[in-house]
Amino acid sequence: DIIPQPLLDQYLSMTDPARAQTVDTEIAKHCAYSLPGVALTLGRQNWHCLKDTYETLASDVQWKVRRTLAFSIHELAVILGDQLTAADLVPIFNGFLKDLDEVRIGVLKHLYDFLKLLHADKRREYLYQLQEFVVTDNSRNWRFRYELAEQLILILELYNPNDVYDYLRHIALTLCSDKVSEVRWISFKLVVAILQKFYANSASALGLNFINELVVRFRHCSKWVGRQAFAFICQVGMFSLCFYVYIKS
Repeated sequence: DIIPQPLLDQYLSMTDPARAQTVDTEIAKHCAYSLPGVALTLGRQNWHCLKDTYETLASDVQWKVRRTLAFSIHELAVILGDQLTAADLVPIFNGFLKDLDEVRIGVLKHLYDFLKLLHADKRREYLYQLQEFVVTDNSRNWRFRYELAEQLILILELYNPNDVYDYLRHIALTLCSDKVSEVRWISFKLVVAILQKFYANSASALGLNFINELVVRFRHCSKWVGRQAFAFICQVGMFSLCFYVYIKS
């Protein structure tokens, strides 16, 4: 009673491999692109009508189809709500995380948008996997690492200071030593955001430990690029206040 049944049946048949060979090789990609709109029209109560089609598209042999879904999975999560997302989208999301870089970039660009929709316990499971984004199929794909640093700045608010120190700190330090200057610069902002996180949550001990690590790793680095990194971190902003606390301690 929402849309004519023949129209829905026609849409669902677009994932048939025979149609891709005889009608249009791009038809599955078009279907994937339109799926969030169809899901919104049908409503979450009718998600069962689309679930099988979505799973079929998510396992399509064409990476462009999977990439299209990866870029919109956060929008679909908003439509479906937390329960359906945890049951039906999280497994697909996990599969995209291990896919080609062309697909992974889709979930990476909206990583914060997706993680914030999950329950805290489920969200915490991804702390172990964030490190995997540092490694790419092509090491020259520096924009992938740049996007990771940008997303981590947003993701900081989703985790407590201890989790940030135990997991995200290591990623930030790795990115600060990246070979590409653009990646290093956004990573300096990430470092400052981490320090702000510690002091905003009264985790000054973690903040001081992190500052000590920055001093040892960059301020006393034998290479000039490391010492330059320390100067840039200070330049970014709030680090000056944290460094003052360090000196006084």
